Amino acid sequence: MHPMTQDPLVRVEGLSKVFRSGEADLVLFENLSFQVEKGTMLAIVGQSGAGKSTLLHILGALERPSAGAVYCANSRVNALSEDDAAEFRNREIGYVWQFHYLLPEFTALENVAMPLLTRGQALSSAEQEASRWLREVGLEARGHHRSGELSGGEQQRLALARALITQPQLLLADEPTGDLDGKTADVVFELLARLHREHQLTSLIATHNVAFARRCHRVLRLDRGRIEEVAPESLPA
Repeated sequence: MHPMTQDPLVRVEGLSKVFRSGEADLVLFENLSFQVEKGTMLAIVGQSGAGKSTLLHILGALERPSAGAVYCANSRVNALSEDDAAEFRNREIGYVWQFHYLLPEFTALENVAMPLLTRGQALSSAEQEASRWLREVGLEARGHHRSGELSGGEQQRLALARALITQPQLLLADEPTGDLDGKTADVVFELLARLHREHQLTSLIATHNVAFARRCHRVLRLDRGRIEEVAPESLPA
């Protein structure tokens, strides 16, 4: 079911990313414009090297575009100072990467609590919140295991809990199942879809997995520096 039409949470206008390479300019993409309504689960598809990760980094205020503007949750993201960008990321955005960047020497519980601790929240309340999120992702029994002792699928579920503990509006996921076998990938995607629904997220997911893209509300294909909307059901089954 597609969300009701309402104000876009994300608006992208004339976005370009160009890298200087010696004498030449390498244009990754140019003049991308699109918007994403609140509550939408959007897949971004395209070949490796098409710029999907860079696009997510720009949307998440981790990288600046060469031209154009990104608006998210009433902020002009690409115009924020370093400090304001960090604050914006911390407040509005949850990230899940293909490589989860968990801290292997810390327990599952400590990993999930980390974003709250870095905000200065007290240990006891941060850990209480973290254990609620471990329950949400089905890992309550693994809370005291070090993250390095968990399976790939468990680590990715843990990364989802860590991304969402700050209650962001926007979830950015870059190949969140790219490292997992088919069955495990399925479990992680199901969880992602459920959390998206239950927490009224707006989710942008860069993925190679066509089966997952087909199950999103919308699909944008990034190809040769341009973006086009494709109907999810038109993707090969």
